[in-house]
Amino acid sequence: MKTSTTLPHVLLAVVVLIVSARGASKESAVAAEAQQRTATVALITNAEGAHISAYLTSLAGSRDVSGVVVADPSGRQAAAARTALGARFIAAYESAEALFAEHRPELALVSLEPGLAPAAIERALDAGCHVLAEKPAVLSAERFHALARKAEAKGLHLMLALANRSRPEIRFAREWIAKGNLGRVYGVEVHLIADQTRLGRPGYGENWYAQKSRAGGGHLIWLGIHWVDLAMFVTGSDITHVAGFVANVGGKPFDVEDSATLSLRFGNGSLGTLTSGYYLDKGYHSHFKVWGSQGWLEINLHGGETPVRYYTTAEPDPVVRSFVNDQPDGGYSPFVADGVRASLGLGPPPITTAESERVLRTLFAAYRAAESGRAQAVP
Repeated sequence: MKTSTTLPHVLLAVVVLIVSARGASKESAVAAEAQQRTATVALITNAEGAHISAYLTSLAGSRDVSGVVVADPSGRQAAAARTALGARFIAAYESAEALFAEHRPELALVSLEPGLAPAAIERALDAGCHVLAEKPAVLSAERFHALARKAEAKGLHLMLALANRSRPEIRFAREWIAKGNLGRVYGVEVHLIADQTRLGRPGYGENWYAQKSRAGGGHLIWLGIHWVDLAMFVTGSDITHVAGFVANVGGKPFDVEDSATLSLRFGNGSLGTLTSGYYLDKGYHSHFKVWGSQGWLEINLHGGETPVRYYTTAEPDPVVRSFVNDQPDGGYSPFVADGVRASLGLGPPPITTAESERVLRTLFAAYRAAESGRAQAVP
């Protein structure tokens, strides 16, 4: 009798185990299928596209990229793509319109001057593509805002290529501060200095980034933008107000600045400064330092003996410590790889649409401050 009364319970348990196993198996299969998905990427560029070599290397090395289609009216970048991508190269087209008529890529990588990029970004969004765009991508904050609203309405990522975010040193700093080691942030000091020598090379002034009507600005919007973004990314606080100056201190015959200094107010109440310019004979100098109620952290990516040093009184016996990156590639490759995975729904984007828009609003507010001589709120 005891056996017969417990038999239904045993059978029920067996059925539950079978159903659970099938459910788990189905979930595992779905997860495995998601992991096996790969992306087709559209590279939309022209003869003056920036960082094409870095993008091609990144796409060639990403395990999540199955193929690349190229839109390039000059044919120059398409030829480079064939060489760099090998079997991953699918086809080349003279225009984005022709490309999207034949393909539906998961991600469009747009590397065009900011006067041309918005139209290409819009075509990609209309085709249902997530977009990774070379900065600054637009000539006004309002133009990017319209593109950002379209991307959000379609559930797509619009990511500005600010690849320094993916460097291990930067990720370490952001995570260390986010854990509360710094306490309340008090102040930020950053600079990014490149070489003045490049400005004197024959033909430099013909490049789009040496012409304000085509670039929107000079060193600040082309290179300084990276450090403006990192100031917000590392501290976890947006810039709310900006004041500053821009100038052509080297005297080269261009209408864009080779020097900029900014004063910054952050949403957390802290203040900061930034220097951005072409001053050196060669190479780069860069520096990022942040102070807080419990210590400090500094990052020296170019020229520093120790890339990251930090100190916190939150430790029982505070000492200056260091972090050294032991990864071979901390630039475009991991950033592009994260963008590809985000387009497949396999991870978060390396930079959100809102963060991309925020850094551009900050930069254009800085130019308004320099022109007007008055501090500007970042809208």
